Amino acid sequence: MLERIGCGYLVLDRDRKVIEWNTAAQETLERQGEAADTAVELSAGLRRLVANVPVHFQPGSLSWVVIRSRGDRPVILNEACVVTPDGTSIVALLDRENTSAANPQTLQRMFGLTSAETQLALRLAQGDAPLEIARSWHLSRTTIRSQLASLFAKTETRRQAELVALLGRISVLP
Repeated sequence: MLERIGCGYLVLDRDRKVIEWNTAAQETLERQGEAADTAVELSAGLRRLVANVPVHFQPGSLSWVVIRSRGDRPVILNEACVVTPDGTSIVALLDRENTSAANPQTLQRMFGLTSAETQLALRLAQGDAPLEIARSWHLSRTTIRSQLASLFAKTETRRQAELVALLGRISVLP
């Protein structure tokens, strides 16, 4: 599920060296300009990523690294409780620029959406405004509003924010 939502994880041993990771972690570090094919490269990339942030990954802990944008210092959140008895720590990487979208086929099956409604839902989930979408698709505002009303009815939502929140939750589904 972490892969599906674009959340990377690194498992560090007591010496803070990477011993396990997922593809999303590799991709996140690569987007930051780091080589990330091996455990040694991942360990070095993580060290460089957090070099200017006062943080220590405590053995047995869970830490979240929230990457704000390229060039900005990341935000580090530490969980104080012991999560792993063997002293390994888990570092979760969350790249705010990485956006995962709901699977179009899943949306269509769940809610009985048309192809046009599905595409509208995906664009709204990306943060596009209905008027922008109407312009880029060369459609009238009335057409987009009609499709949006149909989306609300089929998804049992009432506002665009509620629809976008629902689409975000659905994005973890295959």
